Amino acid sequence: MTTKPKARKFRIRRTASGSGQAAAQGSETGAEEDVQQTPDTTPQPTVDSAPQPSANEAPQTPVHEGEVSSTREVSVSQDIDEIRKEGLTGRQLRMARRMAQKHGLAPTSDFDAVRLLRARGIDPFQRSNIVELVSGSENSQPAETEGERVQLPQTVPVGQIALPSTELSPADRRAHEIQKIQRDIASRRRKKMLLLMSRLAAFVMLPTLIAGYYFYNIATPMYATKSEFLIITADGGGGGQGGLGGLLPSQFATGQDSIAVQSYLESKDAMLRLNEDVGFKAMFSSEEIDPIQRLDPDATNEAAYKVYQKYVNLGYDPTEGVIRLEVATADPETSQEFSEKLIEYAEERVDALSQEKRFDAVKTAEAALQEAKDERRAAQRRLVELQEGSILDPEGEIANIRQLIGNVELQLQEKQLALNTQLANSRPNAARVEALRSEVEVLSQELAKQNARLTEATEENASLASQAAEIQMAQADLATADLVLQSALETKRQSEIEANKQVRYLTVAVKPVASQDPSYPRKFENTLLAFLIFGGIYLLLSLTASVLKEQVSS
Repeated sequence: MTTKPKARKFRIRRTASGSGQAAAQGSETGAEEDVQQTPDTTPQPTVDSAPQPSANEAPQTPVHEGEVSSTREVSVSQDIDEIRKEGLTGRQLRMARRMAQKHGLAPTSDFDAVRLLRARGIDPFQRSNIVELVSGSENSQPAETEGERVQLPQTVPVGQIALPSTELSPADRRAHEIQKIQRDIASRRRKKMLLLMSRLAAFVMLPTLIAGYYFYNIATPMYATKSEFLIITADGGGGGQGGLGGLLPSQFATGQDSIAVQSYLESKDAMLRLNEDVGFKAMFSSEEIDPIQRLDPDATNEAAYKVYQKYVNLGYDPTEGVIRLEVATADPETSQEFSEKLIEYAEERVDALSQEKRFDAVKTAEAALQEAKDERRAAQRRLVELQEGSILDPEGEIANIRQLIGNVELQLQEKQLALNTQLANSRPNAARVEALRSEVEVLSQELAKQNARLTEATEENASLASQAAEIQMAQADLATADLVLQSALETKRQSEIEANKQVRYLTVAVKPVASQDPSYPRKFENTLLAFLIFGGIYLLLSLTASVLKEQVSS
């Protein structure tokens, strides 16, 4: 058995302009009327209560048994069934009912409250609506006057311009502020990016374009001529290495000479000599050279030497002993000529490195020879002086004296035997004995005299043995001086042979040949290098400025 709906009082307020039309529309749809519900403190039925008319639907007619339900009633029942299937909690249903009551609706159940709120476009479970519901319940008034709240939509007044309300919900206001912040951040980001691109264009791109334009269109092409040469030793020549000269490889034996030649070719002396011979300054001061690479006509030697160091490059490979030479000029033939001249200077320098040493050896040999001659001459003079002051041949004289002493001793021995024989007779001859004794005495005196000549010195002269010894020493000194003189002569002859023989040779491995295509400037490489240099400088300055700004601000 169905319950009859309670009778409710409705107070309808119509506008002055459309009272008749509003009454007609209120009886059919109720879309143009504001329904004011009287406060009712009695608890509302939940599920079994009878359906009540709402602001968006017409008052329902009581259902009688045996009658067929209308299409609207079937639609409402289907909507409520769908809401039941959503699985809403009791808390959500209570919140929907309170919100429906706040908006002046008369739901028959909690599910009908959800349906009615959704029909009016209100989400009962939206956060903002829940907050408004809670704040409204705390600050709610016990009753509202008739003119304070309008439940039905008003008709649009004729002749007035209806503008949208400027009041925004908190969610819309928050979304609007977030969009404003995002637009501000995007604007500042675009501004910073524009400033960054402007700085990069001014400090990196523009200088790089200028450098690239110079290298591609203005820079004078330079033709490089390359050559290689090495220094070797002569066969059999130690080259100042002594006994180790044959054990060391050629590149190590001539390493010092190669380094010396390289240093000479890179020196200002070689540049000045090249300028005197073939006009180095005039070549780089001509009008064919671009203004950046051009040398002033009255440039100093220091400025010309900087250009020389830039366009004359030498390298030494110690493992192979090869010196590599590269000369770049605006004219290929001039570059070849400069290379040939520099190789000629290097060859002369190689000859000069060993020539002084060889000449020093010859001078030393000549001095030793002269000293040996002087010593030999002094020994000869001393021997002559000894021979002039004494016997010319002391050895012969000594031999004669010894022979004479031998004869005297033999005669003395014979006379002594004869005397002994006479004395052995019983009756010797006195005259004969006396004569023999006289002869023995004379021979003894002669023997003593001859012995004294050998061993005793006189007031005027030394002894014959001493004179012979001095003469022998002088002769030995003379023989020694002869040997020294002979050795000095041999050394001098060998030194002269070594001095006349070439010890170091400069061999050209790769001859200089004029180039047909320019080697410099390297356009792409130089432009890329300029970009990296300007980019590095800008990055360094930017980091420095950022650090200083941070330090100052802190």
